Amino acid sequence: MTDKLAALRSEMAKRGIDGFFIPRADEFQGEYVPACNDRLAWAAGFTGSAGFAVVLKDKAGFFTDGRYTLQARDEVNAKNFEICSTAADQQPTPTMTPTEWIEKNLPKGAKFGIDPWLHTPNDAKRIKDAVEKAGGTLVFVDSNPLDAAWAGRPAAPATPAVPQPLQYAGRSSQDKRAALAKALQAKGADALAITLPEEICWLLNVRGNDVPCTPFALSYAIAHKDGTVDWFIDPRKVSQETKDWVGADVRLHDLNEFSGHLAALAKQGRKIWLDANSAPVQAQEIITSNGGALHAESSPLQLMKALKNSVEIQGTIAAHIRDGVALTRFLAAVAADPKKFDELSASDLLEKIRKEGDNFRGLSFDTISGSGGNGAIVHYRSSPRTNQPLTTGPIYLVDSGAQYLDGTTDVTRTLCVGSVTPEMKEHVTRVLKGHIQVAMSVFPEGTTGDKLDVKARAALKEVGLDYAHGTGHGVGSYLSVHEGPCGISPRSTAVPLQAGMIISNEPGFYKEGAYGIRIENLVTVIDTGKKDADGKALLALKTLTMAPIDRNLIEPSLLTDDELKWLNDYHAEVRKNILPQLEKIDPQAAAFLIQATDPIKKNLPPPSNSRKIGGFFL
Repeated sequence: MTDKLAALRSEMAKRGIDGFFIPRADEFQGEYVPACNDRLAWAAGFTGSAGFAVVLKDKAGFFTDGRYTLQARDEVNAKNFEICSTAADQQPTPTMTPTEWIEKNLPKGAKFGIDPWLHTPNDAKRIKDAVEKAGGTLVFVDSNPLDAAWAGRPAAPATPAVPQPLQYAGRSSQDKRAALAKALQAKGADALAITLPEEICWLLNVRGNDVPCTPFALSYAIAHKDGTVDWFIDPRKVSQETKDWVGADVRLHDLNEFSGHLAALAKQGRKIWLDANSAPVQAQEIITSNGGALHAESSPLQLMKALKNSVEIQGTIAAHIRDGVALTRFLAAVAADPKKFDELSASDLLEKIRKEGDNFRGLSFDTISGSGGNGAIVHYRSSPRTNQPLTTGPIYLVDSGAQYLDGTTDVTRTLCVGSVTPEMKEHVTRVLKGHIQVAMSVFPEGTTGDKLDVKARAALKEVGLDYAHGTGHGVGSYLSVHEGPCGISPRSTAVPLQAGMIISNEPGFYKEGAYGIRIENLVTVIDTGKKDADGKALLALKTLTMAPIDRNLIEPSLLTDDELKWLNDYHAEVRKNILPQLEKIDPQAAAFLIQATDPIKKNLPPPSNSRKIGGFFL
């Protein structure tokens, strides 16, 4: 890393800059990046999905959030980087943002560079403000010094862009483009510059394989108010079949022609919609410097994509049943003899079983397989160096998911693989209580996710505990496992929860060096058909994930009657949906499931009547 930083600093000097900002994201702002764009891993050795580095002439800082603080301390060389967390209470790691570090460390009069294709307008403004507070000047570099320093940089991917059939998409691209055209017309915009590949894949009903774990075809597009689209993509990726699929109203261009087309529209005085939260600041510069009118607002495709149609909902239900069969087979194998497995062999087995399922297209993220203290690293990724037996525990956390043609899954289970203490059981049960309180929520339309986040944390906060991540994120339909604009977290205040959204429900607790706990199901927002006293529609959550929650870690006396009833009803639903398949293909797993979903009882009055709303299990 020291040699790499020396090479980077040499390239910085050639460009006349004294500092340079390295984001995790590439020009497409995705969670996963192709090998050629994994710049943060090259410069700092960090393999997580969220982080930044700032390199000056004589020092450097590295920054990540609460999910990855422990991982950063393990992967990033503290001799080369001052390691900081953007989350509070991550001792001994200091709490500091990249912009705060710049204000503190950038010399007065320094020129600080960013690659304008790698930063959004909002991010660039924050960096500019910090640089100017330090007495420096922000510079948009014409070429990236890191790319120049990177010897042996991999080639850009060129995997095929393929049609996503209507039997899975549920809505034609022509229909989606017509709806988008109406949204543009309503705002007086002539065009929308689309820079997020997931939005393009959804709009055109195509998928790709350019990055790990997400079926993206990396590209840009410009959608016009007449319903036509200019699509900018490496021509090697588009077969005649795909050309025929997208149709004549989608005009194909090479990726490097995007800038020129955007500039030409701007010179014509067109009003161009740009999402300042996700587009490169360079795109904004092209529009404004060429006389175009800028409409800066969140992309309408974000919400359109988040509201799944009935075909997508039914597809994800089917995908979760198949995924539940695979996960339960895995849980049965671990329960039978946990001593047979370590973190890597366990995650390998789970992937092997998933591959046997219909419509499987890969993992939706790198499996988090952590035993004992490794489980306390929120987004831990086991390696030969860190791998340890599951029985290192006694608690083992496995967070995993898959991409299927008809849906995307994401599920976390915390397993008992040894003798647990009363404290461990209490902590698991408090996490479970938060999970159940979210799952049982009924709320009026207009409610935002921060209101549900409070429920998820309540049982932990009663005893002074919490967790340093959100409770839920949006999930795509055979797209990104993490998608906007919806979520459940203290920051989820802008976009109300709406019927058709798919969100995770994943409270947790992490005791550093000892164990991690997380219980995660995916849910979809449903309309109950009822209204509150003000006439607002009442919404609820339908649980999609079908896999047992480990009874050996639950202290029933801490559950209320309603919570216990929810858990027993959930397990009955799991058994009903996946036992028939397990009986055919894996009798051992079927026997495990029967035992794992047996109702839990406690010496309390009988629970209240089962809650059913709109015919859905809640």
